Amino acid sequence: MENLKLFMLMLGCKPPGRHVEQHDVFFGIASSLRDLVPEIQTFWPEPEKIHIDAWREVNAVDGYTVKIAPRSDSNPQDNKLFFINLGGYQPNKFEEQHYVVLTVQENFASASKSAKETFFFKNNHFDGANSHIDDKYGVDVDDIYNVEDILNIAQKEKYQIELIPNAGLPEDKITLGYFKLSNL
Repeated sequence: MENLKLFMLMLGCKPPGRHVEQHDVFFGIASSLRDLVPEIQTFWPEPEKIHIDAWREVNAVDGYTVKIAPRSDSNPQDNKLFFINLGGYQPNKFEEQHYVVLTVQENFASASKSAKETFFFKNNHFDGANSHIDDKYGVDVDDIYNVEDILNIAQKEKYQIELIPNAGLPEDKITLGYFKLSNL
């Protein structure tokens, strides 16, 4: 198995009929960012217009090393990697603010609880405009997913995310900017 990594990308595109750029988060497994281009183009309905606004090679989360391994039913893990999209508001800003959280937790409830402890969740709301995580699982959270569940079907069938305790890991580098897929 080549040196596979988990990537997290913020994709952007201005679909026909829209007035502003739209965004979505994409997770994929590959050896390099360039190797993900076909999956990115399948993921987004307007593949010729899509670009990357941010990306991260996910190596470390909450004191765990993130590794990609062949799918195996013989090694179930108690913890899972969760992606949470928090939404909130600030007075006199004509937009919803967002904050992305990756966390290692046992279940959706503990992931939601962890997200609600963030500075963003506690400080991006005011009377009548509460911060939130979309109400997906009976909890007050914008969007919350087990990352393995939102990988494309071929990757879900072939790989699994292993979380290995490893304290003192450096934070992952986040790369920001406007990146055309054709330039990767």
